[in-house]
Amino acid sequence: MSSAPPRDPDLVWSDDGAPRSGRFGDVYFSAEDGLAETRAVFLAGCGLPDAWAGREQFTVGELGFGTGLNVLALLDLWRRERPEGGRLNIFSIEGFPIRREEAERAHARWPELAEVAAPLLDRWPARTPGFHRVDLPEFGATLDLAVMDVAEALAAWSGKADAWFLDGFAPSTNPDMWRDEVLAAVAARSAPGARAATFTVAGAVRRGLQAQGIEIAKRPGHGRKRERLEAVFAGAPQPAAAPARVAVVGGGIAGASLVRAFRALGVTPTLVDAGAPGASGNPAALVTPRFDAGGGPIAAFYAQAFERAGQLYGDDAVIARGVVQLENTDRDASRFDRIAEQPLWPEGGVERLTPEAASARLGEPVARGGLFLRDALTVEPAAVVRAWTAGAPRITAEVARLEEVEGVWRLLDAAGGVIAEAEAVCLAGGWAGAALVDAPLSPVRGQVTVAEGVRIGSAVAWGGYAAPTRTGVLFGATHDRGEAATSAATADNKRNLETLSRVLPALAQASAAAGLSGRAGVRAVTPDRLPVCGAVGEGLFMLGGLGSRGFAAAPLLAEHVAALACGAPSPLPADLAGRLQASRFASTVKLEDL
Repeated sequence: MSSAPPRDPDLVWSDDGAPRSGRFGDVYFSAEDGLAETRAVFLAGCGLPDAWAGREQFTVGELGFGTGLNVLALLDLWRRERPEGGRLNIFSIEGFPIRREEAERAHARWPELAEVAAPLLDRWPARTPGFHRVDLPEFGATLDLAVMDVAEALAAWSGKADAWFLDGFAPSTNPDMWRDEVLAAVAARSAPGARAATFTVAGAVRRGLQAQGIEIAKRPGHGRKRERLEAVFAGAPQPAAAPARVAVVGGGIAGASLVRAFRALGVTPTLVDAGAPGASGNPAALVTPRFDAGGGPIAAFYAQAFERAGQLYGDDAVIARGVVQLENTDRDASRFDRIAEQPLWPEGGVERLTPEAASARLGEPVARGGLFLRDALTVEPAAVVRAWTAGAPRITAEVARLEEVEGVWRLLDAAGGVIAEAEAVCLAGGWAGAALVDAPLSPVRGQVTVAEGVRIGSAVAWGGYAAPTRTGVLFGATHDRGEAATSAATADNKRNLETLSRVLPALAQASAAAGLSGRAGVRAVTPDRLPVCGAVGEGLFMLGGLGSRGFAAAPLLAEHVAALACGAPSPLPADLAGRLQASRFASTVKLEDL
């Protein structure tokens, strides 16, 4: 996953208000009637809306997001001609993203699209490198925008498009978009019977498509353009079908995230949970990314997950916004300098703090500086879980064993009784459910300490952490590897208080005076400290090993798992999905009783 900064398209506005890319010397759309051209070239050229008739899911890929005009026209058609219960997946690529205010200016040319444009503008994707998901529930649609090089984006996407809008700038000004390897990647990411459309009939484009065995035809062009191109891929459409029944095992943040993700795909799973809330029962949780000063793939994953979590947590669940990440050692100063400069963060998202600035935010003097994470959150776990699982079928039971019979999974209790049956099962029970598969998970006991009636200037992390609750402050947490006891210990409250005293002595003193209570839970961790996310058998999936970043990572990873189960495009780049799948521990992962 690229860490290169987004490049500016160098927009130039003509006298009539149409945008032009100074970088490529080309227009984004026809100055005469860009919307009519889009409808003729791309919508009609891909046989829409007939191509999606009767489909539960339909996926459109696009090379060249630009101003978003093609997506607006597509959404407008979809909302008018959407098949009953249908869901639209859009994957678009843009190497030179424009800003929201620039898009709004461009969209003003088509007041008839205002109702479609408003939701997209309200959730306009970030310009940082990577994949960005935009939910458009008003239209039963989702947009995944890849801000990166086109070849890199196509390699990273794991979906299969039913239609392609090939809309990069002209081959004469932007030849990289039309390279043979790009067209080969388009073919590889196309469903059987897919259709593609483009405004260009350049010989290199025709030959590149034909080299992939794609049938092409010239059609009359729009406006001043004499011809355009339509292409049809071999094969007959094979629509993906979601499993008839889905069971999610585990009722914490991982399980709740899976319920939400499946529902977003039109599937209502059954939640099976023993009733013990685990770490999701704490009165507060931090939503922060994991840092990597080198800015590698794992840093990119956590940046994407962090962004997605921030989009999905509703205001009712948010206790506070913003977290101070303090330097913990002398080496952290240069490390934090590099982190703050990474292009992974939106403008203003990460601010470098001096000791004085950190002290001002925290309300008492601290010896070191740090980072201020503007978009980090303190959330109330119970509120998140409650909102995302409300109304879902629920069975309170402890699953002791899994059994597969002719494509149906049986969830069995300790006596061998059948709790539930489903074609797809997702294991999200953390350490409590680790025995269901022989995966390399190990327990780490952690206890947090709560002081009621105490206020904190800002949530803060430094190795330990402190965060506001609805009625006080929470701090901790202990980290005891190999331990799985969940009873709270007075000695651990003392350990947490000592850790807090070394950094924020005034807060520690106020907390001690208020009286302390503790709560213990068990994290499930893997040997490489990365989550396990993906298939562990036919129709069997796992989301676990989240460690201490569960509230940041679970929402995005759950969408990946739900997409795998339902045959929908995943929001997770393929290289990152590969790093997190259970098969990386192939020598130790096996299903019991299969």
